[in-house]
Amino acid sequence: MIKTLTRIAHSSKQLLLLLFFSLYFSFSGLATWLLLPMDETQSNHLKSYGIAYWVLQNEVEVYWLLNYRGGSFMIKNLKSIEDECIIRGVSYEIIADVRANLILSEIADPEVNQESVKLEKAPKIAVYSPENKLPWDDAVTLVMTYAEIPYDVIYDREVIEGKLPLYDWLHLHHEDFTGQYGKFYGRYRNAPWYQDQVSEMEALSRSLGFDKVSKLKLQVVENIRGFVAGGGFLFTMCSGTDSYDIALAANSTDICESMFDGDPMDPLAQSKLDYGITFAFKDFHLEKNPMVYEFSDIDATDIHTKIPQTQDFFTLFDFSAKWDIIPTMLTQDHEMVIKSFMGQTTSFKKQFIKSDVLILGESKAYGTARYIHGNFGQGHWTFYGGHDPEDYQHLVGDPPTDLNLFPNSPGYRLILNNVLFPAAKKKKQKT
Repeated sequence: MIKTLTRIAHSSKQLLLLLFFSLYFSFSGLATWLLLPMDETQSNHLKSYGIAYWVLQNEVEVYWLLNYRGGSFMIKNLKSIEDECIIRGVSYEIIADVRANLILSEIADPEVNQESVKLEKAPKIAVYSPENKLPWDDAVTLVMTYAEIPYDVIYDREVIEGKLPLYDWLHLHHEDFTGQYGKFYGRYRNAPWYQDQVSEMEALSRSLGFDKVSKLKLQVVENIRGFVAGGGFLFTMCSGTDSYDIALAANSTDICESMFDGDPMDPLAQSKLDYGITFAFKDFHLEKNPMVYEFSDIDATDIHTKIPQTQDFFTLFDFSAKWDIIPTMLTQDHEMVIKSFMGQTTSFKKQFIKSDVLILGESKAYGTARYIHGNFGQGHWTFYGGHDPEDYQHLVGDPPTDLNLFPNSPGYRLILNNVLFPAAKKKKQKT
């Protein structure tokens, strides 16, 4: 009888333990994650970045899975996030906690060229842009608006007044920092928008205490240089790339002809350029003719005009995700071969790129770089040639690109990689 009761008690204990573990694993299985795939299965790549940014704004961490299914995002499953994905048309998968841990374990394998980066805080974003923009759109503001990523618009006054440290990430609108008004004089000097731009810039310069627009712009680029040195993130496209470095190099000379600033260019300007303080470029030569729509020989637009559009592509480099984390973040994409696109500055001739600059994407057959990156002081900068990744030759007066037609644009994804880059947990960055 005693043995029988003992067996019953033992069996009951086993049943209780079995029930406990069944309930434990049952409830553990309820812990789920949202996986936002960024491979070809994603219905809207661009808005996926907006979801990641929105999640960070709400103080929820995001795992950026580098080289895993096109650079996917993994987030703790909350009903509000799932609802937001549905509202914005972003594809997602619900995965169990066990599967999420398995993915992270697979990524951690030293033999696998993948890495997980924890994004912790939404960067505060500023776009350097005039209030009355020139009559064409800006790809960065266009894609951030489409992705629903908020930003502040600032310009020369805010930069001169020292407001850059309020921000983590700065984008430079397609600006001419040399004070030559984009070198549009030859073609558009009689256009009302051009004349208005000149009048407005001259008035702004005087109000800030500068007798020339070129001197104002020089102070702006020097302040931006200080922003990067102090740990800021700088991103710019098209003419905001080479004109920025040219303005820095010309800090001790006058490279503007009289129609731009009222007096002639310094005849010795070329010999006075200081390449030592530029971010990206060296040994370039100024385009001195004010009627030519070009700043220097850095730009490779002349090469691209000779290439049929159907053959004009650039290729992203494949970096080591575990050791070259920063360039890996900046090149996350579902395509490695990207169709090219023109701009006032389309791409960069490689012979003028400094040796310590990292080339992220290039047209190797033509000796040009499209997408480059470097660090300066405690900060980072990225230059991306071309105007609009989904408009091969965007002309003045053309209508803005409708990104509803290009929700999976690989060229626009490169811009958004830079937007999220400052959110990465610092100790995960090994370069």
